Parts: sequence; C-alpha cells; structure tokens
Amino acid sequence: MAGQSKEDNRYVADTVAHDDDTIDFEIIELLFFAYRDFTSDPDAILEKSGFGRAHHRVVHFVDREPGMTVADLLDTLKITKQSLARVLKQLIDSGYIRQVTGPEDRRQRMLYTTEEGQALARALAEPQSRRIADALAKTGPGARDTVKRFLACMKNGAGD
Repeated sequence: MAGQSKEDNRYVADTVAHDDDTIDFEIIELLFFAYRDFTSDPDAILEKSGFGRAHHRVVHFVDREPGMTVADLLDTLKITKQSLARVLKQLIDSGYIRQVTGPEDRRQRMLYTTEEGQALARALAEPQSRRIADALAKTGPGARDTVKRFLACMKNGAGD
C-alpha cells in the first residue's frame, strides 16, 4: 500500500492470513453490493442537478426534521462545518433548502426544505423505499424488525 513500509505491509499480510477464518467476507461483500445498488437510483437523479451523496444526506435529514439547526445537522452527519458549508450553500442557492434565523438565538440557523426540496427528497427516497420493500417481502415475516436491529447494531456507538 502507498505510504507504508515493507514492515507495515508484512504485518497487514500476516494479520489477514491469520484472520481469514474469522472475517465474514460474504456479509462484507453483500453490504458493498447492497450499498452500491441502494444508492444507484438516487445517484442518477442527483447527477442531473450536479449533486452528489452529500447533498442527498442533507436534503434527506432536513426534510425528515424540518427546523433542525445547522449544529444538529452537523451532529447527525458527523461532518465538519467546512464540509457542510459548500453542500448547504449549493442546496440553498438552488432553491431546495431555506435557512431561517432562530427565534430565540439570532446566531442559530434553522433549516427547512422548500417545495422543490421536498419533491427532491421524495424522488430520492422512492426508489430506495421500493428496493427495501421488495427485499423485505422476499425475506419473509419478521424481516423488517430483524433488519432494523441489525442496522442499528452496526452504527457506531450503538448500545447493546
């Protein structure tokens, strides 16, 4: 790997060789492929506007929680102000999100999707929702709860 010494590379190779029996490559690969396909439809929609996945995440969470503050969004997305600033500016300038000064704290910025932003959020979520519904229907009874528990446990900081 670039930037690694031969000693580092040997350590990685030794570690992988010893861990092959304990690594669940099948689930890892299924997650890679599922994510690729899960994001493919929204990616095609976003590309037409010159947007990417960061824009998708912002529109999604602002639409799901109207009035959330920029600070709340930063905490939800676990990104820096600098990373959010460019994406948020593009969405505001394009008319998908509006920013309102907080009623109690004038420094606070509350975010809302516009009608266009709501339409975009729905257009991005619909193919994903169909994909989820189809997969759950094929998986059988109780699948939704099992998938929700599994995904919740996969999140960093998820409790027991």
